[in-house]
Amino acid sequence: MATRKVTLSLDTAAIEFAERAAKAHGISLSSWLSKAARREAVRTGYGPHLAPAAEEQAATDEAEAAAAERELRAEG
Repeated sequence: MATRKVTLSLDTAAIEFAERAAKAHGISLSSWLSKAARREAVRTGYGPHLAPAAEEQAATDEAEAAAAERELRAEG
């Protein structure tokens, strides 16, 4: 998949949660944020022309996010 380097500003809590979730899943922060952005775009209705593979990937990402959230909540 092609990538593009960008600069973002995120609130402290959001970046800390993202870092913990990425670490828990054994992936880079960039990869985790990319998946999270894709999931949110699909969830909010963006991408009406998504290919079936993209929809399947978004569903997989959503399941991973739910698991990460459960783990974070369990940690307190």
